[in-house]
Amino acid sequence: MWGERVLLVLFKKWLNPSGKATRVPTEETLPERQVERIQNGDQELRNELIRQYHPYILKTTSRFFRRYVDPKLDDAYSIALAAFDEAITRFSPDGGRLFLGFAETVITRRLIDFVRQESRHASVVPYSAFDSSSDDEEGTTNRVEVVQAMQAFDQERSAEERKLEITALSEEMTLYGISFDDLVDHSPRHQDSRKTLLRMGRRLASEETMFRFLTEKRQLPIKELCEAEQVSRKTAERHRKYLIAVSLIAYGTYPFLQEYIGLDQDGKEETS
Repeated sequence: MWGERVLLVLFKKWLNPSGKATRVPTEETLPERQVERIQNGDQELRNELIRQYHPYILKTTSRFFRRYVDPKLDDAYSIALAAFDEAITRFSPDGGRLFLGFAETVITRRLIDFVRQESRHASVVPYSAFDSSSDDEEGTTNRVEVVQAMQAFDQERSAEERKLEITALSEEMTLYGISFDDLVDHSPRHQDSRKTLLRMGRRLASEETMFRFLTEKRQLPIKELCEAEQVSRKTAERHRKYLIAVSLIAYGTYPFLQEYIGLDQDGKEETS
């Protein structure tokens, strides 16, 4: 795994490949705040938010089917668009819930309903149908083309997912006054310290009372966290921003970033 400073620089480049100054997200630009404005009557913003998150909707739909979904030809994409719009209407930030995680849940449920309905009409072509079982040249070519197309799609989607996760995390960290520059400055330099802080961040994300205190007060529950992990208060205060960032990643829907900081998709430390 590359050093954290190098990866964080790459993250910033992914967010800003042109090299121009990046606009710092404000609370007003967060999806949760935009949804609140929509629910209060700003319907023009609804259409703009849906357009803004077309890549996210396409990514979620393609990941569900484990194949590329053509937004112009595939009915599933229309289902996902409608589900995202439904999520805007139904979303509530109770308990510190984030909009994009809620939207993904709604999209997934609607796509499951769609597949079930299509299956009843025997009109669903399974993903495996792309694999030709014939031994003729056309069948072989089809298999090769499908594999190549899916590999290219997976690479493109992975890059897009990373950018979306980084953008979402950047917006979420803004609420706590944290930037990626801060993480570069406050990242632990020794492996033992890093393991300790990762463990503390996971603890913070998994303990409902402490994490609720963090999201409601925008403050680190240092006393409770240090007592639970038997770590000095000085250590926690020195790495406050890093701990908050780790807990947000561990708690949220950030599979790529969880892997990056050494967590698997269930928020547990990787053993390998």
